[in-house]
Amino acid sequence: MNFFLETLQAIGFSAYYSLESLLFLIVPRRKKNVSGEIVLITGAGSGLGRFLSLKFASLGATVVLWDINQEGLKETSRLARENGAERVHCYTCDCSKRQEIYRVADQVKKEVGDVSILVNNAGVVIGKRLTDIPDSLVEKTMEVNVMAHFWTCKAFLPAMIARNHGHLVTIASAAALTGTSHLADYCASKFAAYGFAESVNFEMKNLGKTGVKTTIVCPFMINTGMFDGCKTKWPRLLPVMEPEYVAEKIVTAIRQNEEVVLIPRIIYLLFILKVILPVKATHQLAHYFGHFHVMDGFVGRAKED
Repeated sequence: MNFFLETLQAIGFSAYYSLESLLFLIVPRRKKNVSGEIVLITGAGSGLGRFLSLKFASLGATVVLWDINQEGLKETSRLARENGAERVHCYTCDCSKRQEIYRVADQVKKEVGDVSILVNNAGVVIGKRLTDIPDSLVEKTMEVNVMAHFWTCKAFLPAMIARNHGHLVTIASAAALTGTSHLADYCASKFAAYGFAESVNFEMKNLGKTGVKTTIVCPFMINTGMFDGCKTKWPRLLPVMEPEYVAEKIVTAIRQNEEVVLIPRIIYLLFILKVILPVKATHQLAHYFGHFHVMDGFVGRAKED
């Protein structure tokens, strides 16, 4: 095929898929059934991971809960069973350690089966200026927020590829789309997680494994404790969201096979403006939205969520 024809084809398909996306804003996509799927969620002991676990359990999925916090796992398991879940499995796992991830993954495959929906949710945030962050905590941020995604995917993706059935979910962040003061390590890890998940998505398409889906989620701040003390300048435009609301949006996106989800929707507009406006103009917008000072009152908690 020559350059002219391929160019026309690219323009035509781009226009078609753009119109399709607009249509889905009016007519909701059909939701797939996750009953009977084995769903593994890292960082399931609290916060967003807990609510994701409860959502999937209520839909009839077998949920596999990973967290470094045993007490948190027990509480999530108890809540899931109270909500009618019958198939809940808990595993203590430190997602900053590659060999532990592989060891627990092997245990899951033997005791539960092949994971068909993998939700990489565990994360840490330090919230300090780059020059104030100990090297060990920079390494911990990268190990939990992005390197763990490599090891969990390497553990569970081969079975999905063999069956041409599965779903990889990356809980990134709005911080995967723009840098933020006091979050150099966190933003770097989330940018990397986004790039990793997008690359794996392209690999699946290249292999013709259309049954292996990927979803990248980029939410603004969530009221889970990780960003305690942070404030948004215009809460009506950029609210600190409740985890139950975000979990519902994420599970819906997974069931509709959406590839990239930004929450709330205004993030789409801000991201487009960042791409098309001059850098100085985007800095002015960042100042308007309080971006430079959002971390000023940060307290948080530097552990997996």
